[in-house]
Amino acid sequence: QVQLVESGGGLVQAGGSLRRSCAASGRRFSSYAMGWFRQPPGKEREFVASITWSDSSTYYASSVKGRFTVSRDNAKNTMYLQMSSLKPEDTAVYYCAARTGDHPTDSGAAYSYWGQGTQVTVSS
Repeated sequence: QVQLVESGGGLVQAGGSLRRSCAASGRRFSSYAMGWFRQPPGKEREFVASITWSDSSTYYASSVKGRFTVSRDNAKNTMYLQMSSLKPEDTAVYYCAARTGDHPTDSGAAYSYWGQGTQVTVSS
């Protein structure tokens, strides 16, 4: 069982930056692949980024590639999402998630554990 607690959301102007954190409970954090998803207003949840447990390989949605960076610190049981050059269309509730298995996937259905979600609002 893994519990995920997110922090670092909020309001930022377009072009600004935010860093999201996702702290995990449990002793096996290093063996879980982790991901970030978001749900924009009135839209379905979508994949943002993921990071494997085996070698910390990273994967990004095309809409955020080059602007967002996902990382993890296994010693702190924490995953991060550094968001830069933010745009109004990045406005959404952001969720972190964890799963066993390590193959690349952008499917939320592959993830077993989810954080509570935190609002990120980018003003124009």
